[in-house]
Amino acid sequence: MSEAAFRDLYRRLRGQTQDSGAGRRGALDRLTAERVVAAAAEVRCGRHVSLAATVETHDAPDCPEPATHRMTAPTHDENGTSGLVFARDRFAMNVHDDVDSHLDALCHVIFDGELYGGVPASTVTPQGAGALTLDLVRDGIVGRGVLLDVPRLREVPWLEPGDQVTTEDLVAAETAQGATVGPGDLLFVRVGHRLRRRSLGPWDVSRARAGLHPTAMEFLAERGVAVLGSDGNSDAAPSTVAGVAFPVHVLAVNAMGLHLLDWLDLEELAAVCEQQERRHFLCVVAPLRLPAATGSPVNPIAVL
Repeated sequence: MSEAAFRDLYRRLRGQTQDSGAGRRGALDRLTAERVVAAAAEVRCGRHVSLAATVETHDAPDCPEPATHRMTAPTHDENGTSGLVFARDRFAMNVHDDVDSHLDALCHVIFDGELYGGVPASTVTPQGAGALTLDLVRDGIVGRGVLLDVPRLREVPWLEPGDQVTTEDLVAAETAQGATVGPGDLLFVRVGHRLRRRSLGPWDVSRARAGLHPTAMEFLAERGVAVLGSDGNSDAAPSTVAGVAFPVHVLAVNAMGLHLLDWLDLEELAAVCEQQERRHFLCVVAPLRLPAATGSPVNPIAVL
């Protein structure tokens, strides 16, 4: 895809978002109270499933900066004392790494000097972001989740690195899997990344990973999706667009105002959806309360 064609797509999707009246909360404006109430009706058996991967604390080809976790108490001297002693620990991580499940805020992606909605990039400083921050989702995200399982559609265990999900794949997955994506939905697209990583070992995903083709974002715009999540980071590598390394991030976050959920683990969800013969569920996403941040580690929960 040429850069010129990509920019045409960018302008078209950005214009559609503005025409829909989306405000500073971006596509989350589609998650009305009525749609949240309707999403609660998707609960049938009470089964709840985490969509997050275990936080990575060891070096790997896709994790050069693993999270650090250390115990701060009890100390060696405290272990043998009588009475009350608290065990305590400290945790730190690179939120936007290539292995841990996280949410991208709308201030995460700068394109041509602007954030979503034309907000100047200068609002993001070393002291923190001043607009479109994680504070937009301080009360969480609750809505109807929909899983589209592309490897299952193609009858393979996973998509190979570099492969891309097209609009045709998404439409075919809807039909084959009895799912319907609609306004305000939280769409989860499985590419099988976690299963491949567990089966074959980690690899350098900065060079090769499965993801969505940029034109597939037109499907999300037409359906009025509120949030996009994947077990990859939604972008394929190498990029299909000349001169733009993360075209889906640019289109989703910067043009369309979509919060992204990256590097999820959708394997258990896919298995439960298969057992239940349904791909719709209530989904609850609860990021940390970090007001000036560009993202947060997250543990989305699907309730079926």
